[in-house]
Amino acid sequence: MPSIDVSPQRELQNLNMDLDNKKRGGNLKSRLQCRSSQDANNEGLCYEEMSQWSESLERLLSSKYGMKIFQAYLKSEFSDENIEFWLVCEDYKKMKSSFRMSSRAKKIFKRYIQAEAPREINIDHNTRELIRRNMKTPDSLCFDDARRIVYGLMEKDSYPRFLRSDLYRDLLESTSESVQM
Repeated sequence: MPSIDVSPQRELQNLNMDLDNKKRGGNLKSRLQCRSSQDANNEGLCYEEMSQWSESLERLLSSKYGMKIFQAYLKSEFSDENIEFWLVCEDYKKMKSSFRMSSRAKKIFKRYIQAEAPREINIDHNTRELIRRNMKTPDSLCFDDARRIVYGLMEKDSYPRFLRSDLYRDLLESTSESVQM
């Protein structure tokens, strides 16, 4: 049966749309397995890369496919605010314009830091107060303490759960099988 050649990036974009669309049938694991098989056949997602994700959270996040699959996993667990905040902070650090930085810092603070924020992250009171003071003159490092805390939480909690998940194990197994064929 002929296969349709779809780019891995397009497939991962579709995956994100699938997660947002609650009306779609099927579960996350089956959609990812199907896509990983397609990606593996298109030399996108491979067993070697996926097996390296278990070496460290840094390795997982440095992989474009690893990042997307980890995000999808966290979204399916209703715990994606940490990775979302971490990614926003990574982009924020790269900003050069102080006006844009100030505007973006306020948005980040309202969305993730302030008490009862819509996507409030789990940080201690002292860190929250330090960031509140930093908001008077935001710079590229004003969220660094919170970013480090969130990374540590992901490293100690979300990442090990991801590695133990049926999702990761099944994806790893499905790409392993395509290597053996």
